[in-house]
Amino acid sequence: MRILVSNDDGIHAEGLTALRTIAHALSDDVWVCAPEEEQSGKGRALTLSDPLRVRRLEDRVFAVNGTPTDCVMLAAQEILPGLPDLVLSGVNRGQNVAEDTSLSGTVAAAIQGMALGVPSIALSQALNEFHDREQARYDTAVTYAPGIIAKLLELGWPGDVVMNLNFPCRAPDEVTAVEVTRQGFRGYHGMHAVKRTDVRGRDYYWVGFENREIPHQPGADITAVLEGRISVTPLHIDLTHAETAHRMRGQLGGAPPKLAAKVGA
Repeated sequence: MRILVSNDDGIHAEGLTALRTIAHALSDDVWVCAPEEEQSGKGRALTLSDPLRVRRLEDRVFAVNGTPTDCVMLAAQEILPGLPDLVLSGVNRGQNVAEDTSLSGTVAAAIQGMALGVPSIALSQALNEFHDREQARYDTAVTYAPGIIAKLLELGWPGDVVMNLNFPCRAPDEVTAVEVTRQGFRGYHGMHAVKRTDVRGRDYYWVGFENREIPHQPGADITAVLEGRISVTPLHIDLTHAETAHRMRGQLGGAPPKLAAKVGA
């Protein structure tokens, strides 16, 4: 089984080392293609206005000056000797749950693998607080991910689905269970911008996340991780809200409505 490993934290990230260990527990044919620099929060961004350059670091290990999506696309189409059998993305430093999944470069790399017809899995290691002093418990992901991935491959999943794994911020022996979950919601906009002033007196803004108490959501990814369980969430990119579409068809379908523009508007 040929495995392609990527991430959004960059080629030198500790989580990528952890993911390579996980991948080698499953196969001897492991390839790495990851961004030169951290690409967190880039989602499914593609580099369209600048050239992409690939740098070979060692046998089967490559860095790209682009996004996670760029990396998976280039690896699958140009670098590897053929399509991989599995794409693994991560292990992200910090959970990718709730609304974060739509921003995550980790999840995006898995989605690109899915778009190429390859079974793909995103892996993330939760943190209690997101700052440089916090040490991610990658040993938890390394302990449990190979077995979970092997079981997922045995079970199989639809071609338009990616699997999103989140490991709680606990030691391996403190993890209580594995739970198949749905995507949760925080119920508030978690990002905010802090305004600062540089040495020349010019304003700039630094975007970050704010921590708030999250309401209990049975069956949700975010609740499982907070309570010490490994979350396994099947995700897909059909963003259609079926209930609203169904409700509107009888009122908006047919000939398009016309509204006369106001003179001088």
